[in-house]
Amino acid sequence: MKSLSRFAATRGAWAAAALLLLLPGGLLAQQTPARAPASSPLTLSQAVRIALEKNPARKIALADTRAASANVREARSHLLPRVTFSETVTRSNDPVYVFGSKLRQRGFTAADFDLNTLNAPAPFGNFSSRFGGTWTLFDSLSTWRTIHRSERTQDAMQHQLDRTDQEIVFRVVDSYYGVLLARKQLEVAEQALKTAQAILDRSRNRVESGVVVESDALSAQVRLAARKQELIRAQDNLSLSLAQLGTAMGLATENNFDPAEVLAERNFPLIALPEAEKVAVESRPDLKRIRSDEAAQAQSVAIAKSSFGPRVNAFADWEADNPSFVGGGGGNNWLAGIEVQFDLFQGGAKRAALTHEQAIQEKVAAMKEAATDAVRMEVRRAYYDVDASRQQVEVARASIAQAQESLRINQDRYDSGLSNITDLLAAEEAARRSQTDYWEAVYRYHVGYANLELADGTLNPKSPVVTP
Repeated sequence: MKSLSRFAATRGAWAAAALLLLLPGGLLAQQTPARAPASSPLTLSQAVRIALEKNPARKIALADTRAASANVREARSHLLPRVTFSETVTRSNDPVYVFGSKLRQRGFTAADFDLNTLNAPAPFGNFSSRFGGTWTLFDSLSTWRTIHRSERTQDAMQHQLDRTDQEIVFRVVDSYYGVLLARKQLEVAEQALKTAQAILDRSRNRVESGVVVESDALSAQVRLAARKQELIRAQDNLSLSLAQLGTAMGLATENNFDPAEVLAERNFPLIALPEAEKVAVESRPDLKRIRSDEAAQAQSVAIAKSSFGPRVNAFADWEADNPSFVGGGGGNNWLAGIEVQFDLFQGGAKRAALTHEQAIQEKVAAMKEAATDAVRMEVRRAYYDVDASRQQVEVARASIAQAQESLRINQDRYDSGLSNITDLLAAEEAARRSQTDYWEAVYRYHVGYANLELADGTLNPKSPVVTP
């Protein structure tokens, strides 16, 4: 009777442990995975918003856009005249300098024509205040083309910023769901440890009852040790996942996040593959950047051609010369003119520069073609990954019940002496593996859908995979 009571008690403990492994949503629902304390729950949308403010990659891209905007303003400044002011103080006994300075100061007298004074003048000082101005009236449209090139470069940097935002959103989505997966893996590991302990207790009881040999308990003990190792790895994996989420958000030194969401099945809208490829070619910011680079390079070729044309410049100067800095007694003069310039010979430098820009233009065109092909292939790969993950979720969901039923049958057979410990451990491993496969498939489906939106250039903070 005592052995029968012990048999009934251990059989009840085994059934209770097996029951906890039934469904994905029932995995230690009341247990909290080991993690650092968190101040408040963090949704995926909140994580994305924080990342778009704090991530260093976005700050770099944003700085590039500001630099490109400054380049546009600099290019436009060349349409306006340039005005300078200078104040010069000189003193010398050079005969030519003294003669000219006295004339500029309007202080030249008849006595200054004395030969000794002309040949050996006393040191003379001059304070010169000068305003000067130059204005390029025509440069064969080189300035206008430089402006257009800067504007296209600015467009390219804006497209690069958009692409950087999408990549940041994807990294946050990947890291966030990685934390959710790590939590589920920890729950599965904790439950598997409890199940392994129940098997060990059951086998020890049967060994003590003389029903099975000692090797059954040893095998169960080895399985328990393996489950303990898996639990340790799951705990460390959760900590690493939290650190990766912090890095993706631009908060690398923090890992006390508490994701408010849980990993669960969701259905996402999926367009046809040809439509996805079309959207990618039209919407991908990196392809738009290459097209802007191509337009900018076309302007570079035009600028190189403009260098063969004439340039017309206007210039003017006004100068005041005085014997002292604060006083008057001097004179002033002005000068104005127009200059036409042609470069008759520069050793073939301009022709070489034009050839260089044309070669780069051909390179950019080839890069655009190669990038377009790569984007199409990237979309196809992401599309098939999402489709495979979606089907794998369905298969993994069905296998959970099958594995659980197999575990129950093997438990009954082991209790009845119709199967050995090896069959029971294999059934337990299959039940644990079905849980792990299911959650990994759910994770891959979520991240795969985000990767598909990243591939077709539509991923943003309002995407279905980001918002609940």
